[in-house]
Amino acid sequence: MLEVRDLHVAYGPAPALWGVSFTLQPRELLCVVGPNGAGKTTLINTLAGVLRARSGRIDFDGRDISALPPHRWCEAGIALVPEGRRLFGSMSVLENLEIGSLLPAAKAKRAQSLQSVLALFPALKVKLDQPAGELSGGQQQMVAIGRALMARPRLLLLDEPSLGLSPLIVSEMFNAIRRVNAEGTAVLLVEQNVSMALGVADRAYVLEQGRMVAEGTPDELMQRDEIRRAYLGV
Repeated sequence: MLEVRDLHVAYGPAPALWGVSFTLQPRELLCVVGPNGAGKTTLINTLAGVLRARSGRIDFDGRDISALPPHRWCEAGIALVPEGRRLFGSMSVLENLEIGSLLPAAKAKRAQSLQSVLALFPALKVKLDQPAGELSGGQQQMVAIGRALMARPRLLLLDEPSLGLSPLIVSEMFNAIRRVNAEGTAVLLVEQNVSMALGVADRAYVLEQGRMVAEGTPDELMQRDEIRRAYLGV
């Protein structure tokens, strides 16, 4: 489904990713973990078309999408839940959700998608008319994920969905991510909460200083002492 080959990304003269390569299969839940500053957000923003790679190739369903403008990535079936949520605080929850379904194909099924989002996050049912900025952090993260799902993506990109949330809400959020994946949406998750990420992932990569340094199933990575100590913090 997704194949990344020899990806190099830089901010001006400062390189951020070096030769990153990996694959993601249809319906797979893949996580990328690593320490703060490893390049995880840079990676996911590049995969969403927000950042442009300096070199390398990104294939989605066998098609090179590296040079497409960002809105065409969404048309291709990729949706991003950005770090920090980035909601429109003065707009209602419903309006924020509807923003995710502006493309014609998604707009045609907006009502169906909204019901699916509300089934995933029942707490939002009574919040639809409330300004998004008045919600708790956990509820705002629900809206951010719901907004991305309104686009009806085949690949959902999640950037640090546990950031700033209580352990109870984090657990609820990861259960929702698992449900989205079980219903057929491929998920690529970048996350500093290693135990939660590995708990839901089919496979994982470790990113360190802009390079992929390890790959395997969660069990395989957790069995390697040097990976646990140096990169996973456990």
